[in-house]
Amino acid sequence: MVLNFNELLTYQIGNNVGKDYFFALISFFAFLIVLLIFKGVVIHKLKILAKKTKTEFDDLLIRSVNSIHWPFYVFLSLFISSKFLTIPNFVDNMLNYIIIVFVTYYLVKFLINIVDFGMDKIIQKRKKEEDTFDPSILGVLSKIIKGVLWGIAIIIVLSNFGYDVTALAAGLGIGGIAIAFALQSVLGDIFASFSIHFDKPFRVGDFIIIGSDLGTVQHIGIKTTRLKTLQGQELIVSNRELTETRVNNYKQMEKRRIVFGFGVEYDTPLKKLKKIPNMVKEILDKIKIAELNRVHFKEFGDFSLNFEVVYYVNVSDYNVYMDTQQEINFKLKEIFEKENIVFAFPTQTIFVNKAK
Repeated sequence: MVLNFNELLTYQIGNNVGKDYFFALISFFAFLIVLLIFKGVVIHKLKILAKKTKTEFDDLLIRSVNSIHWPFYVFLSLFISSKFLTIPNFVDNMLNYIIIVFVTYYLVKFLINIVDFGMDKIIQKRKKEEDTFDPSILGVLSKIIKGVLWGIAIIIVLSNFGYDVTALAAGLGIGGIAIAFALQSVLGDIFASFSIHFDKPFRVGDFIIIGSDLGTVQHIGIKTTRLKTLQGQELIVSNRELTETRVNNYKQMEKRRIVFGFGVEYDTPLKKLKKIPNMVKEILDKIKIAELNRVHFKEFGDFSLNFEVVYYVNVSDYNVYMDTQQEINFKLKEIFEKENIVFAFPTQTIFVNKAK
């Protein structure tokens, strides 16, 4: 039996007539063509325009839209065209579920692109501020955020599928608590590393003192921080310990206050004793990075007349300080030899009264 076009339009197949299938087919190809033109032409022109702008966020948006592949466009066209037909509930539900999965997937991908974009910006900025910046902590934070996004996406999808996500969330909460108890030491160090990264109490290259340990920060990791001590060995300290104790950061010190003393013999004449403060002042006045605070005849010691000197070195570097102190010591020894002033050393004099 041959049907003409008008009969085809009124011919019923299932719950729909030919006209319904015809409009559904036309709408399918129409939407598909529009979407493909949008991807092939409009997106291409938007790419060119985005390159001319100073901001990079529009490039991110274009890349995200361009990353949507043709299967999504085909299915979206099929989903829209199906609305012109009366279809069984299970088929309609299946189409709804698939579109939810597609939309959720691409939405999460877009959010992940934003996370990567933000992390890259932070890393670039930090690398400009410090050459030794280690991006591994931000990498871990990025993975945690992405994992949370995918977890939320799965819960949303399951909720739309009709599952009771309340029980699932409760189960995950209990499981999360159990895992947190089991890994509390590791998690404590990881969160401490985030605290160190964002609070910046010290950076790679800083010279710090932790209790009785001291050294230069070589690496700030996820669980531990590594120091190079003055003796040369590597000291590994947990990040949690670093956030729970006092840390002296000498890199942040603009100038170093130095206190040192020396003693001269008891038989040094008073006239020469009074010259010593001016001698020290003349020495320090010739050192550009040093600034004298005070010089005093401090006390009568057990075997010497003791002087105390306080001065500042206008740099924080320990080696520069030691070079400065060495120069002061050499000059002090030189000027004392010229003035016949003798440094004291431990001696003991015994006076014996002879019996008459």
